[in-house]
Amino acid sequence: MEAEAEPARGGSTSVLERPEVRRQKSDGDNERYSHYVSQERLKAAGPGRPVVALCGKVWVPMRNPQGYPVCPKCRAILDEMSSHGPGWPFFDAPGSPS
Repeated sequence: MEAEAEPARGGSTSVLERPEVRRQKSDGDNERYSHYVSQERLKAAGPGRPVVALCGKVWVPMRNPQGYPVCPKCRAILDEMSSHGPGWPFFDAPGSPS
């Protein structure tokens, strides 16, 4: 019977340490809301890039927002903007004093 070859010894194993990175949570991170962001801003940001909602929340969109309730702050801001007419704040609403 032939003797089995011994496994090679003398190699080394090293451990690569990775610094722990903690992402800071912002208001609303534990909430599950869909937020309002203009289509132009979404397209300009591109996939995987952070966007800013009307309420000020900054996040990277990753989920389909249709399954979540609308952020109350975004809703209130959009309602206020809509009440001034199209083009507000850049154009005067029809019938408003100049």
